[in-house]
Amino acid sequence: MIPVDATLQEILDLVGIFVFAVSGALLGVRKDFDVIGMTVLAEITGLGGGVLRDLVIGAVPPAAFTDLGYPLVPLAATAIVFFWHPQFDRRGAIRGAVLVFDAAGLGLFCVTGATKALAYGLGPVQAAGLGLCTAVGGGIMRDVLANDVPSVLYDKELYAIPALLGAGLAVTVYEVDAYNVFTAVGAALFAFALRLVARRLRWRAPRARRR
Repeated sequence: MIPVDATLQEILDLVGIFVFAVSGALLGVRKDFDVIGMTVLAEITGLGGGVLRDLVIGAVPPAAFTDLGYPLVPLAATAIVFFWHPQFDRRGAIRGAVLVFDAAGLGLFCVTGATKALAYGLGPVQAAGLGLCTAVGGGIMRDVLANDVPSVLYDKELYAIPALLGAGLAVTVYEVDAYNVFTAVGAALFAFALRLVARRLRWRAPRARRR
């Protein structure tokens, strides 16, 4: 296997943090939160999954507490949303924007979560599972704080499945020594696209039959 490029890992992490943080801040706008509430949602959405990942694999203290860029990125995302969100208001598209940015964060974090787990010695199956947890962790915390049912609990329009498949694809290219910036971005784009296609076509995970 090949080691994970630390610079690539950090870049993907920061981009994922930014898009996830934007989704958190936009949800704060939709819930009519003030700037503090928006910031809290942005920080928890952007950093929550990565902190969970680092604690599980023993990368302590987590990168969010040792690299100043990690907490600053959600602050920047909050500031952008705070001043720019009227552009979404005029189109009535805040909910759609939340979903798009959330899908982007999902795709990026399932890849970085899985590959960092592999770099710390986890097996392929465990790494894919941790990629899934990294991808959905921040969104779960965001939804709970905003008093919404987390999407992963009912997988409406597919949520966990794209993240798990994206993490599995990242693990596969890593295991065959083909992991690089192109395959990493490709795996993230696959999960992102599957999430959006599932939303458009209203795909969802099977449910138990009702009498």
